[in-house]
Amino acid sequence: MAVVLVLQARGLGDLLTSIPALRALRRAKPHDRIVLAAPHRLKPIVDLIASVDAMAPTPEPGALRWDGPGPDLAVNLHGPSTESIIGLVKTEPRRILSYRNAAFPDVTGPQWQPEMHDVDRWCHLLESDGISADRRNLGLMPPVSATNRSDCVVVHVGAGAPARRWPADRFATVVRHLRVLGRQVVLTGDDNERALALNIATSAGLPTDRVLAGEQNLIELAATIAEAPLVISGDTGVAHLATAFGTRTVLLFGPTPPRWGGPPPHLLNRHAVLWAGDTGDPFAQTPDPGLLRIGVTEVINAVDKQLNHRGGHSIGTDERRAPYRRVG
Repeated sequence: MAVVLVLQARGLGDLLTSIPALRALRRAKPHDRIVLAAPHRLKPIVDLIASVDAMAPTPEPGALRWDGPGPDLAVNLHGPSTESIIGLVKTEPRRILSYRNAAFPDVTGPQWQPEMHDVDRWCHLLESDGISADRRNLGLMPPVSATNRSDCVVVHVGAGAPARRWPADRFATVVRHLRVLGRQVVLTGDDNERALALNIATSAGLPTDRVLAGEQNLIELAATIAEAPLVISGDTGVAHLATAFGTRTVLLFGPTPPRWGGPPPHLLNRHAVLWAGDTGDPFAQTPDPGLLRIGVTEVINAVDKQLNHRGGHSIGTDERRAPYRRVG
């Protein structure tokens, strides 16, 4: 049996943007064994994608370990970094499909385009090799939930870097508004964000048992997102989960523009995407100035429209990138 090794050793959001590409590989190679090199913690979501036969636990490209015969094809969905290509070369594949890196002239592929949407990026890579990919094939079946939280608005308070973290006091104001509306609210985040979530709950008068940050595993978090009437979040993996489950959102973007990784245009009727129009360093240790330009009033207005199901909207990039429009 032919083996296809796919490298995507990044986080939850990056995995979710690769769903159409993984499913395209599955359709193109129905009898091959597809092995995904990705962080083991993502396995519950990989199982929902249902296009992968096995995983090779890989927290980062340099940690890729391959003990079997060289794969027939190695697909680099991680990016054209030297580290990722070296990791695949070491598996001794018959062929590598990757974006170009000048240090590896024998690895041919398309030129990396920094401003391409992540979903388009991985589909484009496969299409350069003659594999058709459907960019709309992003959906996931919701996991079975042990606890029914279908009436709870999810406020996801964390982000992968401080640059993408909206201020806690603003989240607290939004939570207070939701409580005035009579809405049930839960706060989500990872282990490191539990203290932040508890502080927001205290400020908003929210009972501590509504703080789920640090209390859920990944599949429980996914079920909560899938059931929610609305998710309020920054540019995080949770935002991508909501997109995959068809859950309505209010998303706060900055410093990365939504045209690079926000909900695709064909899904914007369910998503309110707020963005001030500025780009910056996504790994900065302080909140992005553009993100801070998104005020509480704009978020509350978007929340009210979404809860009334009057349709999502996008407030984002420049007018040449319609349907996005800037806020402020």
